[in-house]
Amino acid sequence: MSFGEIYDIAGSGMHAQTIRLNTVASNLANAGAAAESPETAFRALKPVFSTIYNQTQDGQLSGAQIEVSAIVEADAPLDMRYEPDHPYADEQGYVAYSNVNTIEEMADMMAASRSFETNVEVMNRARSMQQGLLQLGAK
Repeated sequence: MSFGEIYDIAGSGMHAQTIRLNTVASNLANAGAAAESPETAFRALKPVFSTIYNQTQDGQLSGAQIEVSAIVEADAPLDMRYEPDHPYADEQGYVAYSNVNTIEEMADMMAASRSFETNVEVMNRARSMQQGLLQLGAK
């Protein structure tokens, strides 16, 4: 595997985790948001990752990259609260709030941050190896 492939793999991981962090930020920004109806309520967003395998011309695997194939809405139920005096209350007095679970989002944010840091470390190690090879050639 070439150094270029290592950088490509780590870079695709960093890109995917950046998108994951962006969805977490959007979810946390909309946590507790009330809506006029359940149809218009904010639903938590979740990225869907897929693996793209790289093959050489002779059919051998030469690495894999990650890509975000979609960003979907979470299927968790909305938070329906009984607040008859709220301006968005329906006929029964319920208000639809987003289905964002802040604890789950914070855990997802920590996992994405750690994964991003791991990919940065892979790039740093590959760069260090390249520098070591260059120093060997100079001696």
